[in-house]
Amino acid sequence: MAIFNKFKNSNSSSTYDYLVVGLGNPGAKYETTRHNAGFLCVTKLEDDYGFKAKKLKFHSLIGDTKIAGKKVLVMKPQTMMNNSGIAVSECAKFYKIPVENIIVIFDDISLEPGKLRIKRKGSAGGHNGIKSIIAHLGSENFPRIKLGVGKKPHPEYDLADWVLANFPKNDIPLVRDAITSASAALEYMIKGDIDGAMSKYNS
Repeated sequence: MAIFNKFKNSNSSSTYDYLVVGLGNPGAKYETTRHNAGFLCVTKLEDDYGFKAKKLKFHSLIGDTKIAGKKVLVMKPQTMMNNSGIAVSECAKFYKIPVENIIVIFDDISLEPGKLRIKRKGSAGGHNGIKSIIAHLGSENFPRIKLGVGKKPHPEYDLADWVLANFPKNDIPLVRDAITSASAALEYMIKGDIDGAMSKYNS
């Protein structure tokens, strides 16, 4: 009967193969800041794969799609950057997503705008969002895509002021290109070819 088919479909949609997390801070004032590069990448994924991360769950805006034939949940944590791990760990535990299938996309001040760096795992490298995720997952073994936003102009410059500032006009096309590459690299990663993604897109 049709009603039983409906229940079956509902149950089958409750599990995911991958969790993709774009990091940033919620609120309009942060929308185009360096620290929101991960959120901006989620917007690109929405355009590429025809979904919207707009449902509020797990302290996040979430949406789902298929990438490379896999069921993928995409999230933008709404906890503020420094507490991103709360959202990620809640979601991963609920859906029993293994840590190696959690892909995090975030800004990196050690890379120039337009540059991309994919890693299979690693330390936080001073990034508070990643630090929070590692603490709540109890592991560093999740792959990540780092989007270059450029280094501070001089050592004395306040780091918070730098990452919470909007991208300058000249950097916007470079960052847009890096985000486009990140979306393409994600497909490789979800296919299980992280080495291929690193070889093709790392710069």
